[in-house]
Amino acid sequence: MASTSPRRSSGGDPPSPSTPLISSPTSPASGPSGGGPLGRLTSLRGAARFIRRTGSRRLMREPSVAVRETAAEHLEERQTDWAYSKPVVVLDMLWNLAFVAVAAAVLAASTGESPAVPLRVWIAGYVLQCLLHILCVTVEYRRRSRDADQEGAGDEDFKLSVVKHLESANTMFSFIWWIVGFYWVSAGGQALSHDAPQLYWLSIVFLAFDVFFVVFCVALACVIGIAVCCCLPCIIAILYAVTDQQEGASEDDINNLSKFKFRTMSDADKLAAGIAAPVGGVMTECGTNPPVEHILSAEDAECCICLCPYEDGVELRELPCNHHFHCSCIDKWLHINATCPLCKFNIVKSNLDREEV
Repeated sequence: MASTSPRRSSGGDPPSPSTPLISSPTSPASGPSGGGPLGRLTSLRGAARFIRRTGSRRLMREPSVAVRETAAEHLEERQTDWAYSKPVVVLDMLWNLAFVAVAAAVLAASTGESPAVPLRVWIAGYVLQCLLHILCVTVEYRRRSRDADQEGAGDEDFKLSVVKHLESANTMFSFIWWIVGFYWVSAGGQALSHDAPQLYWLSIVFLAFDVFFVVFCVALACVIGIAVCCCLPCIIAILYAVTDQQEGASEDDINNLSKFKFRTMSDADKLAAGIAAPVGGVMTECGTNPPVEHILSAEDAECCICLCPYEDGVELRELPCNHHFHCSCIDKWLHINATCPLCKFNIVKSNLDREEV
């Protein structure tokens, strides 16, 4: 368990840091008619907590699970930021406006059709949900784009509260409205395809798209959740490639951290040092004279990010909180998030406090 402090490895494992349940920012309505890329995905942290509850002792150690919970929290925060980026917002609004335009065209072209069930009412309700979704996205995007000053903070909070309630109402209504539409189409049967073919097929397309969108969101959340749990270095590498480097620690901040080289201990070395307990190896700090060494237990000699044991000669990075990881793993993480993935210790604030002292 490479997350444990190397200076304490000769004793018992320290208690694992708890992961606070941070509520993620609000996202637009995710009901079927929300219909855009801004639909809220299933919680990624839930997958990490599920692994903690059901099989953390069998699959991975407690610090490794804590790292993945932190990564899931970071992904959820990024998810909302990306969802309200200008290209995604524009795409989402164009997508929903296309639904509105198609529905208006079909309603205008089908004035002579007489369906046995009120399909026009259902399509009109579907259009209303799309317009409400566009309104919510527009208000939230403008709120995020505008630099809120102290005087307008109260107004901003009131607008946010209204938008949140509107989103929740739209989500609930869209779910109920989908069930109503499915019931009406089923109740009308094949007669609808003869009496009102345009309204019938438009309703079928809208219902089918809603199902596809929900399945896609759930599947994508599952894939990301599995990747966070099983292939976290891949997720970090992707975030490192697409993230603004100014959002995390700078290159200088990372280079100021202690760097170590790991070497395994042979039985002869253990005997000479008088060590009887299982030992994973020794961390030797680079660039120090005399060399500073820390003996790691067998459980400590593992990177909590990639879950790989430390190999002989590999370079390690130790944070001020005494947690250590592979240099290649932790450096990319710190570029996107300047906090320790285990205890959330902020290395940038630590460096600033050290400079002030």
